[in-house]
Amino acid sequence: MDAVAGAAIPTRMAASRRDLLLTGMTAAGLAIAAGHAAAAAREPAGAPIPPPPPTVRRGDMQYRPLGRTGVEVSIVGLGGHHIGRPASEDEGIRLMRAAIDRGITFMDNSWDYHHGGSEIRMGKALRDGWRQRVVLMTKIDGRTRAAAARQIDESLQRLQTDHVDLMQHHEVIRLEDPDRIFAEGGAQEAMLAAQQAGKIRWIGFTGHKDPLVHLRMLDVAARHGFRFDAVQMPLNPMDAHFRSFQHDVVPRLAADGVAVLGMKSMGDGVLLRSGTVTPVECLRWAMSLPAATVITGIDRQELLDQACRVAREFTPLTVAEREAILAKTATAAADGRYELFKTSQRFDATAKNPDYLG
Repeated sequence: MDAVAGAAIPTRMAASRRDLLLTGMTAAGLAIAAGHAAAAAREPAGAPIPPPPPTVRRGDMQYRPLGRTGVEVSIVGLGGHHIGRPASEDEGIRLMRAAIDRGITFMDNSWDYHHGGSEIRMGKALRDGWRQRVVLMTKIDGRTRAAAARQIDESLQRLQTDHVDLMQHHEVIRLEDPDRIFAEGGAQEAMLAAQQAGKIRWIGFTGHKDPLVHLRMLDVAARHGFRFDAVQMPLNPMDAHFRSFQHDVVPRLAADGVAVLGMKSMGDGVLLRSGTVTPVECLRWAMSLPAATVITGIDRQELLDQACRVAREFTPLTVAEREAILAKTATAAADGRYELFKTSQRFDATAKNPDYLG
């Protein structure tokens, strides 16, 4: 999701990729990271990508399979952080219900958005039968079994439901996060226990910092005999040029039947400040990738109208359209200055609040 309101764009990147991510890695970890980086460097920005999943139209909305879960979701999803922004709780509830009435079925949220405020609002919006009309997802930050279990139960209470369809490990942005999550007494134990208890249907993870971390999470999960149902990541035109989730992570997920969830298609509006892309181009770009849904921030009526219009009129980008967008974003995207979720801590809730991790 496009998550945090932006300040001025920094003129210098906070730290190098190695400084941010590789500190403290073992020699084996360094070798893995070097291999991933070399592969990414060999792959041109304009390389072929897997096609989007099969899409069906019902009314004014289009829908795609949510990986191998057996359910379909709208190609645009409603972001949970933004729904907590309207000053009026009633306005947030009205927007959510208007989105559902217009065919949006995928609801994003997180235990930490607005200190639980977003989940509380969504829980109120989904009362009186609205819950049955959506695929409900939220996320937890805890890295220990105890912290994760507590956050899962708090999320269910706020959302006023006995289960969510998809629960995700949130902000997997550090190379040690997978080890903590899958360690003995780690958060994955709480996830599996909650799934067995019927509190969650499917398990996924999210992250926005670097594709190397996503790949490591998938590798660690595989070593524990586990395959995720969904994985969430930034998908936008600038990502194609810099630390690319599109190139490094999406093909692996698509080949394995894991639902790809797109977020930060506009980077909370920061990408638009480059003057190189429009909101419609950003949404179409992400929808043209193998994503089940593209989660976008909607905190006012005009953004709901925009998202629904793009979903209604969506056709995948042609090769010529894609190459034109790549060409005009190449310079602005080269060093990540507009993808602040990758190059700064401004979007990192768990860095600002380490106690969330447990």
